[in-house]
Amino acid sequence: MALLPIQLYGDDILKKKTVKITKVDDKLLKLISDMFDTMENAEGIGLAANQVGSTKSLFIIDLTHIEEYAHLKKMIFLNPRLENYSEEKVMMEEGCLSVPDVRAEVLRPKSFTLVYQNLELKENRLEADNWIARVIQHEYDHLQGVYFTDRVSDEKKKELKKVLRQIRERKIECDYPIVPKIKK
Repeated sequence: MALLPIQLYGDDILKKKTVKITKVDDKLLKLISDMFDTMENAEGIGLAANQVGSTKSLFIIDLTHIEEYAHLKKMIFLNPRLENYSEEKVMMEEGCLSVPDVRAEVLRPKSFTLVYQNLELKENRLEADNWIARVIQHEYDHLQGVYFTDRVSDEKKKELKKVLRQIRERKIECDYPIVPKIKK
């Protein structure tokens, strides 16, 4: 078990788009395994590769702790893209391991099609809605360099300004390993 430190709000890697995966090797498989260990340790349900310092286009999800999704297996998505968004949108509260102790309501499409590659680099499609759609969109946003706080109302952004600065400056406490503040 290897725990990777989590990048926090304001870290450069979290504002950049990730890079397409072209081969699956032992290094990538170790990263995925370490990501699951890290996510579980931090009590998260989703984690994008750039949240642990990798530029790879990859995120993982484990919803097995949620009763209605307990039957699902842990999921790995390589090179994902979202298509066919529903016109219906849903407002739900979100949080993020890279933005500790911050929660906010975010409006997102209720459903869509996720096109992604598995560990054999074979293309797959997943029709996602409700909670799973929410988690996928949140993690997909990370791969695009977008935080959930970028999607909140202007009023909420003003309200979060101070706490986001504290996170960026590492003037917070976390129950999981984080990347130390990088001096510029």
